[in-house]
Amino acid sequence: AKDERDTRWRVAAGFDGHVGESVPRQATKTQVYYFFHLSLLFRVLLIIFHRGGNMSERSLPVDNPFVDPSIHETPSALQGEATLFVAEDASLTLGADSLIILDDRFVHREAANCCGLLPTRSKTTHSIPHYNILDASLDDLELTIQHALPTSKTSCRPSTISYTLIDKSSINAAKSWLAKLLDLAYGNSQRNKRIKVLVNPFGGQGAARKLYASEVEPLLRAAGCEIDAQETTHSGHAVEIARQLNVDAYDVVACASGDGLPHEVFNGLAQQQKPRRALRKVAVVQLPCGSGNAMSINLNGTNSPSFAALAIVKGLRTPLDLMAVTQGERMYWSFLSQAVGIIADCDLGTENMRWMGSARFTVGILTRLLGKTVYPAELAVKVDIDDKQAIKAAYSHVRSQREDVSGRREWEAHQDLDGDKHDSLPALQYGSVLQDVPSDWEKASLPTLGNFYCGNMAYMSPDTPFFAAALPSDNHIDMVNVDGAIPRLKALDMILAVEQNKMFDMDVVNYRKVSAYRISPKLRPGQKVGYISIDGEKVPFEPFQVEIVGGLGTVLSRNGAVYEFEGPK
Repeated sequence: AKDERDTRWRVAAGFDGHVGESVPRQATKTQVYYFFHLSLLFRVLLIIFHRGGNMSERSLPVDNPFVDPSIHETPSALQGEATLFVAEDASLTLGADSLIILDDRFVHREAANCCGLLPTRSKTTHSIPHYNILDASLDDLELTIQHALPTSKTSCRPSTISYTLIDKSSINAAKSWLAKLLDLAYGNSQRNKRIKVLVNPFGGQGAARKLYASEVEPLLRAAGCEIDAQETTHSGHAVEIARQLNVDAYDVVACASGDGLPHEVFNGLAQQQKPRRALRKVAVVQLPCGSGNAMSINLNGTNSPSFAALAIVKGLRTPLDLMAVTQGERMYWSFLSQAVGIIADCDLGTENMRWMGSARFTVGILTRLLGKTVYPAELAVKVDIDDKQAIKAAYSHVRSQREDVSGRREWEAHQDLDGDKHDSLPALQYGSVLQDVPSDWEKASLPTLGNFYCGNMAYMSPDTPFFAAALPSDNHIDMVNVDGAIPRLKALDMILAVEQNKMFDMDVVNYRKVSAYRISPKLRPGQKVGYISIDGEKVPFEPFQVEIVGGLGTVLSRNGAVYEFEGPK
């Protein structure tokens, strides 16, 4: 319907359906001017209203872990040992996807707020998804189950269910039943993780300390995790901590921050005496407490601190490609993205508009798009796949392979900590930015470059899945570049297309899978300052080279194989 409406107004204005083509004689210049600018205004307003609102309350395209499966399904046939009788009129049953509680008295407990559960099918039957189970124990005759209770669409908290067994004859059966419950609750995920928590009290709106204490720590403790928390005090502090970290003492480094702290942790681990082992041994995760929370959105499907804490408790070890960046004599690692052009400009060049909150980025984008701002550069690329249909096919193949049983076993074998005997970092295949460009790279001059963006994850923010075909470890960098001289209407449509996962197929978008590239940005006439963003952080405005290193890092993800995104449509 939208396409039909667009066609109607373009025909009325004298266009034959394609912006930028010649105008037939029957349309006056005044008519064309009127309809063209009316359409521009409409698209600008649509973008502003579409991107407005509280980002943290937006639902991400991921299954809600708190949905009670038993509300919609009949539990599968259960073996006798799946049910534990905890009173004459109460029982606990291990369902296919949830713990089913049958208790005639439970409605009174719920009213008294003794324990919190999900919506019910009847007055006596209640269910908790296995995913929500945090811990379970038996102390003499007292059986206790800790679980995550949703308190809103963006938050959850730990809650407790307890029963006193009828007599000691039930103890052995209860121990066996609890072991099965925890097996169902955790699957292949490690229990009682040892977590080094780094809190950045200065990031985002400065709320990380409070968010960690109120929304994260209670869930981690309820799950029996060992916690060692520390606040960072200055830029680069996380690099220092990770460089000296005893990787045998921790399973996870959790960053209560934006995306800047994980960037520092990866680089600190890479500076250890045995860097490859350090990067493989310790999983780096994000507790989203900053202004940019892309890591959590991609791996856990949420930018809620409490939901992310639950996802980390249940997270599966997942290899992650890292990108080696060389610039001058410097070398560092990127896990998320590199940007030159409009994205970097709007991210780093709008600090004077920070009072506008998240709207500053939208205003910056619109201003530069309508002004057709360009960012000239020279580019050299080692292209792996440049056909969009081939990229889609490769994505589908990898996703299906890792989601089936045999593919998952192969994926898990790749994560074997003892499988890699080499402790040093791998040598870079293409050298550094100081060396000559390899002869088999494609070279291009881009005098009217609008946006140059490379990434290793799908989402760059809650509503921008910029790299639709990105995978955690496919040994490719996803590269997008767009000319800055495209028609304004196309540029505005592209903004909406990103949020709707329709940008991938747009003809103005050049989307490729590459293994390495070098870009040399230039200042346009009259431009005084240029911006380059690496993982959201500002770096010097000078040439840099990037190369993918497959599976070097380790993270925790919700499914252990792919991002919480549907992929290119």
